[in-house]
Amino acid sequence: QLQLVESGGGLVQPGGSLRLSCVVSELRLDDYAIGWFRQVPGKDSESVSYISRSGRDAGYRDSVKGRFTISKDNAKNTVYLQMTNLKPEDTAVYYCAAHRTSYHGTYYSNRNDYEYWGQGTQVTVSS
Repeated sequence: QLQLVESGGGLVQPGGSLRLSCVVSELRLDDYAIGWFRQVPGKDSESVSYISRSGRDAGYRDSVKGRFTISKDNAKNTVYLQMTNLKPEDTAVYYCAAHRTSYHGTYYSNRNDYEYWGQGTQVTVSS
């Protein structure tokens, strides 16, 4: 059973930065496309960023473009989400998810595409 463990969340002031990590317990992370999602209590979860199996293709929701960067280190079995210029509306629990795929260059923004999920890490942006 694939396991994903997120870390790196915390409390940060507006304009600050955080780097989230998602460690995957699988020898072949490069068999998986990865996505980051976030959820605020009482609201539907939303996709944030997603990266292809190869790590060369990535996508972002409009509100985080230019501020967040997703990257994938298959050798370390880790996916990162670098978040800069954080805003209060970025406050949420952030989850990473994995989708096993045979397509190297495709990323997936729909949460229903993902089979495996982590437990989440809280990000709070507040002064």
